[in-house]
Amino acid sequence: MRIIFMGTPAFSVPILDAIVAQGHDVVAVYSQPPRPAGRGKKERPGPVHQRAEALGLPVRHPVSLKDPQAQEDFAALNADVAVVVAYGLLLPQPILDAPRMGCVNVHASDLPRWRGAAPIQRAIMAGDTTTAVCLMQMEAGLDTGPVLLRDQVAIAPDETAGSLHDKLSREGAGLVQKALPMLDMLTPEPQPAEGVTYAAKIDKSEAKVDWTAPAPHIDAQIRGLSPFPGAWTMVNGKRVKILASSVVDGTGVPGIVLDGATIACGSGAVDLTRVQPEGKGPMTAEEWMRGARLAPGDRLGEAT
Repeated sequence: MRIIFMGTPAFSVPILDAIVAQGHDVVAVYSQPPRPAGRGKKERPGPVHQRAEALGLPVRHPVSLKDPQAQEDFAALNADVAVVVAYGLLLPQPILDAPRMGCVNVHASDLPRWRGAAPIQRAIMAGDTTTAVCLMQMEAGLDTGPVLLRDQVAIAPDETAGSLHDKLSREGAGLVQKALPMLDMLTPEPQPAEGVTYAAKIDKSEAKVDWTAPAPHIDAQIRGLSPFPGAWTMVNGKRVKILASSVVDGTGVPGIVLDGATIACGSGAVDLTRVQPEGKGPMTAEEWMRGARLAPGDRLGEAT
């Protein structure tokens, strides 16, 4: 098949690789323009852009697809289908209509649950025990199109956004390889009106841990925001990111160190397993607590 691939972040790379490995003709890769990054703020292409160049594929990075010339250039590729994976730009109707079989999107949720920008984080933060990766026929609405294929994925009790990201990316690659050879034979399944939720972009204000919340809520917050942006608390006037945890038994004043790296919550407790102190790399919670000289009875989160 003649395929246009549209994606930007690391999540999309295994899916591009899977399409290439299956022998399809990737006629162009669309990715968001390079962005300033690093200390020197030099423009750096995104992961998909870099991978496409390594594969010898032509890359285009228009600022917008609303321009008539950009739409004409897209249509001139005479693609059978466009595969869209976390591209990051809205696709106007002329773009959606240009490929022979339209545009299909790989979305990391069990649609219609968690439409939108942050489905992986929101699923974990909400305490979901399952999610999915869906291949959806794109239309003008936000993740509203009919689903062509879906693969259910379990969310493990210790799952982080990082580990689920990688798992769904791999599942998405397999789903696309399964779908492409029979794409014109798949029956689109309209999404039900019931069960629609929206995965709003993560706001930094959501990352501060409120130790008065129940332990399952805090644990889900920690795992859902790991590794980025990272749930955090203040300790001795410095911010500490909490990257991994589990719910355990325990009672005490919220934020109090009970034993080892076990911290009391509004109800129950969480055992911290991996953290990242301000200005340092990730480390085990035990290593951090020894260095910070934290002992039972000390309290986290008091400083602002």
